[in-house]
Amino acid sequence: MQKTASYSTNKTRTFELILSAMCIALVFVATLMLNIKLPITANGGLVHLGTAMLFIVSILFGPKTGAIAGAFGMGLFDLVSGWTMWAPITFVSRGLQGYIAGKIAWSNGRKGNSIGINLLATIVSMPPMMAVYYIGEGILYGNWIAPVASIPGDLVQNMLGLIISIPVCAFLKKIPAFK
Repeated sequence: MQKTASYSTNKTRTFELILSAMCIALVFVATLMLNIKLPITANGGLVHLGTAMLFIVSILFGPKTGAIAGAFGMGLFDLVSGWTMWAPITFVSRGLQGYIAGKIAWSNGRKGNSIGINLLATIVSMPPMMAVYYIGEGILYGNWIAPVASIPGDLVQNMLGLIISIPVCAFLKKIPAFK
């Protein structure tokens, strides 16, 4: 009997590891494949589909997987795409955003099944993500006014993510594998 419990635990951990790795890859590829550099400030900023994928992962699989996928997926993008100095900031901000969105979407046993709560989850996760980027940019550039120019791009990116993720999650939740 004890071997069965151990086997079941190992099987669950293996599944969680594979799921996390796949979600990291999805966030990374969504960020890498379609991104537009914004001409707003000197450092620009990006609008990409990684935010939508981060929201989808957080809503479908919960806060832990959302945090891991956001932190590692977008952090890895920064490392390989010339935004290296942003990687630690991205790791913290996107990990926090994925955790918050997943925690709210999965609160009270909902498991991402409420469109209204999922919408709330994505909206509530935006200010902390933007605050971490603001503080990080302020520290990087030694200027607390310049990061204000990045806020419109952050809002556009997050709103695009919200507009894409909520209908996609509503559709996917109808599929038995995601219920």
